[in-house]
Amino acid sequence: MNNTHIPPLPRIVIEPMVRRALAEDFGTAGDLTANLLVPATATAKLCFKSRGTGLVSGLQAAMLTFALVDPDIVFEVHYPDGSRVRKGTIIASVEGPVRSLLMAERTALNFIGRMSGIATLTSKYVAKVAPYDVRIAATRKTTPGLRALEKRAVLHGGGHTHRGSLSDAIMVKDNHIALAGGIDRAVRAAMAGADHMAKVSIEVDTVAQFKKVLKHRPDVILLDNMSLGDLRICVALNKNKVTLEASGGVNMRTVADIAATGVDVISVGALTHSAPNFDIGLDVG
Repeated sequence: MNNTHIPPLPRIVIEPMVRRALAEDFGTAGDLTANLLVPATATAKLCFKSRGTGLVSGLQAAMLTFALVDPDIVFEVHYPDGSRVRKGTIIASVEGPVRSLLMAERTALNFIGRMSGIATLTSKYVAKVAPYDVRIAATRKTTPGLRALEKRAVLHGGGHTHRGSLSDAIMVKDNHIALAGGIDRAVRAAMAGADHMAKVSIEVDTVAQFKKVLKHRPDVILLDNMSLGDLRICVALNKNKVTLEASGGVNMRTVADIAATGVDVISVGALTHSAPNFDIGLDVG
């Protein structure tokens, strides 16, 4: 798998994230330790080294972290975002004033570790469903303020991003249905008022609801927490009329069985809310 072709995010999107992270880490006085222990003129070269096997993501944010701290730092990428690396691989290197390197170190590692963890977990889900014609998609269960980076990490892992925000598509879920006065009323209102460029997705959790919604032919029907048997029934009834998305109860043990039912998309909140950190160190080169 190689997803290094995915274009970087616009700087205007990620710079506010990086600035917030640096401000949080700097506090009111910056790095007291480095300022006391390291001469202002000292320089060094440090290497980002993988301590496990997985996929790289987050380098763009890490690079910007060092650039904002000190434009004199040289950041060299050896394995770009989307690359698969093994334990001991030197992913990138940074060279410049030691105080600046130490000030940026933790924030940069946080970005790379978090995003590489998401990319790596996503790649494992994608591998599980490789025999099937199905997409693995993320959800909006992302870390507040970091969605763009986390969604990009999912792409680096071979997944798909689903909605990026509430304004990307019309998605009628259970609370919408309850507060709108029932599934028929909710579906009619969504279909009648949707902009011609906006896709409409309706969530159902029973076969009976599915039959009602299918008559309206929305773009997507989300099958929430359904049994494998019910998923198969919905796939058979659908006859490729609309896109079917399965969600709920998806994990590494269940995802292949869900894919085998014939759904088109499987959305997995765990990609972003439960991905373990990918262990990367920043060591003297």
